[in-house]
Amino acid sequence: MAIIVNVDVVLAKRKMKLKDLAEAIGITVQNLSILKTGKARAIRFSTLDAICRHLECQPGDILEYIPDLPRQAQK
Repeated sequence: MAIIVNVDVVLAKRKMKLKDLAEAIGITVQNLSILKTGKARAIRFSTLDAICRHLECQPGDILEYIPDLPRQAQK
């Protein structure tokens, strides 16, 4: 998948721990960790809204699109 999650980058810039963000927005550290590592298959808009509101950032600061390489370049 070509969606990169940059929660760790935004947290580092704000000198905040994952645990603190999880407590502040009311989700488990485990679920936030799954999102942070890029293993999440989806994110609720309400969760994205809570993250952006608490970190005072835009969704584009959290999520980044990087196109997949063409099939010929992958060989």
